[in-house]
Amino acid sequence: MASRLPLLILLIAVTCLSQFYRVSNSVIAPELVRDLDLSARQLGWAGSAFFFALFAVQIPVGLWFDRFGARRTVAVLSLLAMLGSIWIARAPDAADLIAGRTIVGVGCAASFMSVVFLCSRWFEQAKLATRLSWVFAASNIGTLAAATPLAWIAATVGWRAGFLGLAAVTLLVAIGFLVFVRDRPPEYRGPEAAKESPGQILRGLWEVWRTPGLGPVLSMHFFAYATMLTVLGVWGGPYLYDVHKLDGVARGNVLLAMGVAQILGILAYGPMDRVLRSRKRVVFCGAAISMVLLAILAALPNPPLWLAVTLLIAFCFFCAYGTVIVAQGRALFPDRLAGRGVTTVNMAQCLGLAVLPALAGYIVEAFGAGDTAYRWVFGMLAAGLALGSIAYVRARDSFTART
Repeated sequence: MASRLPLLILLIAVTCLSQFYRVSNSVIAPELVRDLDLSARQLGWAGSAFFFALFAVQIPVGLWFDRFGARRTVAVLSLLAMLGSIWIARAPDAADLIAGRTIVGVGCAASFMSVVFLCSRWFEQAKLATRLSWVFAASNIGTLAAATPLAWIAATVGWRAGFLGLAAVTLLVAIGFLVFVRDRPPEYRGPEAAKESPGQILRGLWEVWRTPGLGPVLSMHFFAYATMLTVLGVWGGPYLYDVHKLDGVARGNVLLAMGVAQILGILAYGPMDRVLRSRKRVVFCGAAISMVLLAILAALPNPPLWLAVTLLIAFCFFCAYGTVIVAQGRALFPDRLAGRGVTTVNMAQCLGLAVLPALAGYIVEAFGAGDTAYRWVFGMLAAGLALGSIAYVRARDSFTART
């Protein structure tokens, strides 16, 4: 385990940065609206731009993983994230904010899939979901940092200074990833990466897309994590401001509690596939409870703050089952297609992350950024989870004693 410690630390660091970038808009949303004169639609697109960029480059990232390895791919792309953070810090309007978040999205496009790619090589397959849950849970330090700490920074030195500081941290992490991370453990005996012809690349992609059982996993993955992050990372802060009139630090405190609940949820779900001997059951249970909580939020007019916060925190805990879907998706592919396979699975999540926050923005703008608007948003998200669950019924349960 000692030789794996630098790998785990750097994987946590790079995913922490990705988490911070993706959820930072939520806690400082009112300040962004004020300083950049944003509409609800523009705020929604700013939230989604990051994920559209993630989606757009997933296939190239998979090819780069298989050809150049995760170490070099993550290090180089992280430099783009640094430049995007500087762009956000200097943004004068909505267009530059969206452009900056798009650049950051490209820069973070390899972060989470590098965890799946590398952990599947460095750790035994039977415990992959548990190992992933450790890293993904620890990565939510970035989510916590984007809550109360970012609210405090925005209130003291301004959110622009915060993003300049984040750019410096991103550069340090990129250098560390390049220097200390290795793509394979010393005992690895799998095939070395080979230079593929264009025809071989296309055949590999076609093989990935023809993999039996891929469709239902993609359907569930489209909605699962995207639903949770639409609430935690984009619209939770505006909801607490518009409906419950919380200031920046108070919003940050609630989002911090939601982030802690997500971490605990990830850790709880990690070993559940081995406990229940099924990944499919774990996903169905998590989706069902999440739907119920969203439906309650959608049905209650003007709930008291304590109840709304309780429901939001519970939702972030129970909707943290995405790690199990990731492990299920990775089990579908042989090692030679690992890069293309995991990034193909991740495309569904990225597309959901791009679509759902933007769709929520249109709903909030249409209904006037009040209680009714957010109830429609919660209802839309519950309906999406229901659709994903219906498609997921056909999924093959990948868990066995050996995987």
